[in-house]
Amino acid sequence: MKDANTTESRSELWELIKGIQFGMFTSRHGNGHLHARPMTTLNKQIDEDDRLYFFMSRRGDPVDDLNAEPNVNVSYTDPAGHRYVSVTGLAAVVDDAVKTRALWTPMAQAWFSGGVDDPDLALVVVTINHAHYWDMKDNKLVQLFKLAKAAVTGKAPADLGDSKEVRMR
Repeated sequence: MKDANTTESRSELWELIKGIQFGMFTSRHGNGHLHARPMTTLNKQIDEDDRLYFFMSRRGDPVDDLNAEPNVNVSYTDPAGHRYVSVTGLAAVVDDAVKTRALWTPMAQAWFSGGVDDPDLALVVVTINHAHYWDMKDNKLVQLFKLAKAAVTGKAPADLGDSKEVRMR
């Protein structure tokens, strides 16, 4: 595993995330349990640096959870593309009408019938502290061959893809 904090690594991280529509947003519930729920990542471009954006209901558990404990995890998976990303950071509800309007999509209307001005609409920003990602470059057949070889030789498989960490803070 490589530890990186370069512009190139950050760009690679965004390239991996942006193609995956849903992330599993995990927060700590009031009872102490971790609770994950699928959320749509709203980011449209790479220039948003170290932040992920989500729309949530102000009345919902996720907002209550992150107000009590802002440390969260968002994980992304694309099994077909062999891409996996785990992001940790601090979440907060932000009042930014300009950003909310810029991120608004017609799909959000299904959840917020009052539209972009719905009083229940909360814009949640996750400021990334750390990310770890795995990007398997080989096709499934090559991966299976490497795993079979490892099983026969008793040596752990090498070079199954890229695994990097990116520290933002």
